[in-house]
Amino acid sequence: MGWITDFFKGHKKKENQTYAKMLDGTTPVFSQFGQDIYASDVVQQAVLCIVMELKKLTPQHVRKAGANEIPVDSELQRILDNPNPIMTQSDLIEKIFWQLFLNYNSFVIPTYETTKGIHGEKIKKYTGLWPIQPIQVDFLQDTSEELYIKFTFSNGYTTTLKRSDVIHLKYRFSVNELMGGNSAGQPDNAALLKILQLNNTLLEGTGKALKSSFAINGVIKYNTLLDDGVMEKNIADLEKKLRANESGFLGLDINGEFIPINRQIALVDDATLKFIDEKILRQFGVSLPILTGDYTKAQYEAFYQKTLEPLIISISQEFTKILFTGRERGFGNKIIFYPHELIFMDTAQKLEMIRLLGDSGALYENEKRIAFGLKPLAELDGVRMQSLNYVDVQNAATYQVGEQSAESNDAINGDELNG
Repeated sequence: MGWITDFFKGHKKKENQTYAKMLDGTTPVFSQFGQDIYASDVVQQAVLCIVMELKKLTPQHVRKAGANEIPVDSELQRILDNPNPIMTQSDLIEKIFWQLFLNYNSFVIPTYETTKGIHGEKIKKYTGLWPIQPIQVDFLQDTSEELYIKFTFSNGYTTTLKRSDVIHLKYRFSVNELMGGNSAGQPDNAALLKILQLNNTLLEGTGKALKSSFAINGVIKYNTLLDDGVMEKNIADLEKKLRANESGFLGLDINGEFIPINRQIALVDDATLKFIDEKILRQFGVSLPILTGDYTKAQYEAFYQKTLEPLIISISQEFTKILFTGRERGFGNKIIFYPHELIFMDTAQKLEMIRLLGDSGALYENEKRIAFGLKPLAELDGVRMQSLNYVDVQNAATYQVGEQSAESNDAINGDELNG
């Protein structure tokens, strides 16, 4: 916690703070958080599949101007590219989403320094983004009804920050007013735990069936009375014959009779196992082809739209809301987590995309190379080509009827005279 303690020192708890008022009358104290379901390998694989896709996102500070989103080379963008001294951009995103699926809530603290603008207003200069793992979260408010969050960590350290200074992502934000999950702000895993218990029972049953296959497979009946000493000698002789036998046949004399034990070992069929796996995976919006990597374009698009896109929208909106003031948002400033690295296309589809965007001049030459995994070339830096088969929409009618502007006619006439 040393990396963030100094920042927290400047955020002391104000006097006269009380617990935030909840509409349902409960006290907003939430302890973090249950992880029982993550003992399941299927659950871990499903979450890992989602997180590994989301860590490919690229956060970008943009300024919206009309229909255009113009990238901004700002101090904030440099923080998004390099969030803190011990994490890369993809590390930050991965940490955020693992926390979100483990706890249904994920918190990120933007550290900053405060300076004054030319008009005396306070300006935040961000210095880092830090995902945190509290064990308890309390929501407080002061007499002006400003909302605060008190964090308690596993080492006993506590700090209180303004809600407006905390990036808080929520998963399955439903019955609780402030937290994701169930009414207590906890992961709501009751239904999933039933499925996992069924899956565990099947696995245990399969293990027992395999063990039983190594148990006693038959009985040797001696058709005479034997004392203990003779019985032991006969058993030793039988074991010796079994070890020495290579043909698969065992000879017995007239006094011995082999009685096999017919054991019906019932293993779980493939259809049942697949049904259970799919039922678990459906809880996370992941299909078996996505999990195994053997998916089609249509299957990936369905996975993206159903599972990934809502999470991308949530993180983009929350980062925008916390990292910009209302005035800055009014000027079109936004943080967008671009998913272009997630979009699945085969070679033919990439060629079609490059043809459409390239002909209109919307792609740089190096971007075309990068789309096919080729390294960019220095001589193509900043080079952008456009097909002459396209015209500006404002001039389309003029070109269509063969008319020219007065300036063009004067230029042509002038050239003729000079000739």
